[in-house]
Amino acid sequence: MSRNRICAVDPVIVKENKILLIKRAFGIFKGYWVLPGGKIKPEETAESACIREAKEETGLDVEVVKFLGFYDSPERDPEKHAISLAFLCKPLKGDLKTNSEATEIKFFSFQNLPEKMGFDHRKIVEDAMKVLGLSKEHLR
Repeated sequence: MSRNRICAVDPVIVKENKILLIKRAFGIFKGYWVLPGGKIKPEETAESACIREAKEETGLDVEVVKFLGFYDSPERDPEKHAISLAFLCKPLKGDLKTNSEATEIKFFSFQNLPEKMGFDHRKIVEDAMKVLGLSKEHLR
């Protein structure tokens, strides 16, 4: 079976040791908390796509601080083979607001992450915690 392959970005927005997640409004993982993110447009770099997606999905202007990793497991998205580049970001300015893709948006402490997280985003959060020097005991 052949599936479409896309390249995407996942901004990992951290402020005061809290991580920003959105609750999906539709599609697979509807009602699950995920990182804001999406497809890289043909004319974009991965970093510029990360900044754009963060703004579109959260209302925040962000600065990319560090590349976190490359996530390419064919099982990470049941609908397509989404290859994602994750970046650690810090918010610069703006007010939190949802768009049509999310029903809620909020910062979670690393000690109190939601149980229902979509895609492989818990793995990406764990990797971000390592970069930030936080132990895995902070996850439930």
